[in-house]
Amino acid sequence: MDFIQAIVLGLVQGLGEFLPISSSGHLVLVPWIFNWKDPGLAFDVALHFGTLIAVLWYFKKDWFHIFDEARKNGVKNMNKSLLFFILIATIPGVIFGLLFNDYAETIFRNPAIVASTLVIGGILLYFVDKRMNHQKNLELINWKVALLIGIAQAVAIVPGVSRSGATITMALAFGFSRKDSARFSFLLSTPIILGAVILKANDFIRDGLTVESVVGMLVAGISGYLAIAFLIKFVEKTSYAVFFWYRLALAVVIVLFLFLK
Repeated sequence: MDFIQAIVLGLVQGLGEFLPISSSGHLVLVPWIFNWKDPGLAFDVALHFGTLIAVLWYFKKDWFHIFDEARKNGVKNMNKSLLFFILIATIPGVIFGLLFNDYAETIFRNPAIVASTLVIGGILLYFVDKRMNHQKNLELINWKVALLIGIAQAVAIVPGVSRSGATITMALAFGFSRKDSARFSFLLSTPIILGAVILKANDFIRDGLTVESVVGMLVAGISGYLAIAFLIKFVEKTSYAVFFWYRLALAVVIVLFLFLK
């Protein structure tokens, strides 16, 4: 791997992790299109660590408030804390990750599957964004809604679905505002990305830190932070439709490459 590849893959991870376009799908497609070798699990851990730092840094005040709120409410009133709903929503992703991680690393990494999930996920996002009434804020969330958002996140183990796209779509379907849907999606990404880093930590320790890994991590962190900031501001003024059209266009490109190859 050279520095150009590290930068490109870092950008793909940082932007794709938080924009509803699927980072895992792009990480399958970019090496496939350019015939790059698999950079390895250690590099993958570095990219995830970069995006973890990005989301923690952007929402640092939110996390302090969330934990302080949980402390004040105590165990008996835990269900009144946003932390409780984040934990509930994290459970399906943990279960799916443990059960299907091997499939995600092998069978699911298929350009045809990515093309299909890009289209299906994009249509669902476009439909709920256009048809549903988006007035609720996160104070109205309950454990059932949190669990369903968590199941949507779990399905995103299939490349092309998009973790942020799936969770935002589910939140929008229940009438939450575009901004709060994105905010909950990003907060929910924190424990799941942390889990992915911990799960693959042995690979990182075994292979060691390289200059390319550091470059990829920094690029992923910076681009991830900018992607969060962009989307939060963007959806205050407009819809998610542009991401549907991007996903559709990318799926068409994939199909063309499949025919050409």
